[in-house]
Amino acid sequence: MTLLYTHPSGFSHVTPPSHPERVGRLDAVLEALEDMDLDRREAPEGTDQDILRAHPAEYLALAQRKVPAEGWTMLDSDTYLAPDSLTAARHAVGGVCAAVDAVLAGEAPNAFVAMRPPGHHAEREKAMGFCIFSSVAIAALRALDHHGLDRVAVLDFDVHHGNGTQDVLWHERRAFFASTHQMPLYPGTGAASERGAHGQILNVPLAPGSAGDEARAAWEQICECAEAWRPQLVLISAGFDAHADDPLAALMWSEADFTAITRMICDTAATCSAPVVSALEGGYDLAALGRSARAHVDVLRETAA
Repeated sequence: MTLLYTHPSGFSHVTPPSHPERVGRLDAVLEALEDMDLDRREAPEGTDQDILRAHPAEYLALAQRKVPAEGWTMLDSDTYLAPDSLTAARHAVGGVCAAVDAVLAGEAPNAFVAMRPPGHHAEREKAMGFCIFSSVAIAALRALDHHGLDRVAVLDFDVHHGNGTQDVLWHERRAFFASTHQMPLYPGTGAASERGAHGQILNVPLAPGSAGDEARAAWEQICECAEAWRPQLVLISAGFDAHADDPLAALMWSEADFTAITRMICDTAATCSAPVVSALEGGYDLAALGRSARAHVDVLRETAA
């Protein structure tokens, strides 16, 4: 059975009015999954030890100092801290780390972590793009350093390039990172020429207006490369903002495309006998987000059966 990790603190990360990364996103996802047969678990709070695998102590201390007593402070022009935001970010880290622990212990073949804020834009030393801690990269490093794995794959289909994940894993020869994303678009990284210190990074930019057929072809290529990597664990940065209805980008994907791409990834993982942990990233049209997340988790459930 697929595991679902979440925590009420995800609703306590309150952003200013009209901010796209809002509480309603988590509501939309959890409502879409409400009737699904999932093993529901509370995401624990991430530890300093895990956060410090990806971020220097100075950055963690800065984030702690910036937490306001009321209202908001800003870590960057897009990334706000409310009084309970850092707690939510810690539970986002803890959820994906707990999911990694569980699937590697054989408790389930896969897991989905429904938490916010997202994480894939947070670089080693700075918050970016709504993201405070680089949650999925932290989980990859936990799998490598705490569990002793040799090869982990991190696959990112958010419409925005996962610059933070790439930054954290740039020198990590044990981690394969691959991403599709719209280009040009925020944050401006993710060119095909960005290959990592050991050639272990694969970026496949997609043109604005491109649809699901281009996406599926890109993910066939990525999955072939991932299978050749022979990962012992597959992590997914599951952003649903490539949907045609999303207001922040211009790719034309549908729920069927998320279904197909998720199935490709899960088939690749199965070929390698690797469990899968997926974590929520972007997605800003609430209706499209709910439908797309449900389609994604439905494939996880099918492959866990």
